[in-house]
Amino acid sequence: MKTVLKKINFLDYTILIPYLVLSILGLVIVYSTTTPIQIELNENPMGYVKNQTIFWILSLIVIWILYHMKLSFLRNRRLIKWIMWMEIGLLFVARFLAPTRNGAHGWIGIGSFTVQPVEYLKILIIWQLAAALAKNQDRIRQNDLQGSFYGWSGQFIISAALVAAMPDLGNLLIILGVVAIMIFSSGVSRGWFNTAVGVGAIVFIVLDLIINVTGGKIFGGPLSRFNYINKRFVAYINPFTDVTGDGHQMANSYYAISNGGWFGRGLGNSIQKKGYLPEAHTDFVFSIVIEELGLIMSLLILALLFFLILRIMVVGIKAKDPFNSIMCIGVAGLFLMQVFVNIGGLSGLIPETGVTFPFLSQGGNSLLILSIGIGFVLNISADEKRREMVELSEQNAFKAELETEMI
Repeated sequence: MKTVLKKINFLDYTILIPYLVLSILGLVIVYSTTTPIQIELNENPMGYVKNQTIFWILSLIVIWILYHMKLSFLRNRRLIKWIMWMEIGLLFVARFLAPTRNGAHGWIGIGSFTVQPVEYLKILIIWQLAAALAKNQDRIRQNDLQGSFYGWSGQFIISAALVAAMPDLGNLLIILGVVAIMIFSSGVSRGWFNTAVGVGAIVFIVLDLIINVTGGKIFGGPLSRFNYINKRFVAYINPFTDVTGDGHQMANSYYAISNGGWFGRGLGNSIQKKGYLPEAHTDFVFSIVIEELGLIMSLLILALLFFLILRIMVVGIKAKDPFNSIMCIGVAGLFLMQVFVNIGGLSGLIPETGVTFPFLSQGGNSLLILSIGIGFVLNISADEKRREMVELSEQNAFKAELETEMI
């Protein structure tokens, strides 16, 4: 008699519970960081948190849908290709047709909501790359690095060029980092990996040297459209040389971190979010978290987030199906890159890039794409558990049959 188990029986709570804790905490942080802005503008203090809650509820629905989808459908490369072309169309509209927002491109207004196509590009690139690398495993095993680019590189180049044209180099850096992680975890030769790490280290050292020699002013002439990067590099070297200008954000980020101390000023009691620190609810939200909750609580939040990343990575490492493995590693890489780039920027380890912190920053688009990644991982985890159970059952049945024959 067969035992029928529902898919819900394979739900991975070590991934779901940290996600729920972080996303609910994010709603609280969004309320805390946006209330002063809304009151100053004579707007509804609950405005931002209402929008964030709507996206959170939508995220839960999307996770439920993705969890119950068949992975064979999600591996359909033709489907992925068509969705990528639609994404490229949205990127084109955001760059060339949609109005700017705060002087920058990248958003498409839909009523009271805005869509940021580059956020969705991150998860779509991971999805497409996982399917392509899984398909190209035979070429990769033959040390054919060029073969690993088959079936996705054309659309990737177009979409990356549109992101650079926004310009949104922070998100482009994250996408390139995730792509590198996925390619080198797909089975390519260790020699290629060592070469890439070496080249990357040299580029980083040379860039850091150029930044320090030029005082951060490395773009000019035909590259003047990237002048905003000059300002971030100048602030990176020493934000306190121009506290009211280029170094304003970084200096006030340091003040917020310093104000927090070990135990924080208390939830809602931040000083820096009250007009001193721009983008306190998005790019620099973790500085406010440290100021209000303190260093100890902030480290506990980071520990929970790293636990979630580690669990996703473990699912990917243990997965026997190439698509499942590469997809999970890509999602973990996305979370890790966002944390590194955001924390690195607000702490001065790297130039500030305008990237949000996972789950805690205000931004429905960011929350939704992270949730899509969680939906994929939960589905994959369930599939691997079911596969393992089937294999174990078959082994036990075969063992019982052998024992019967021996008797």
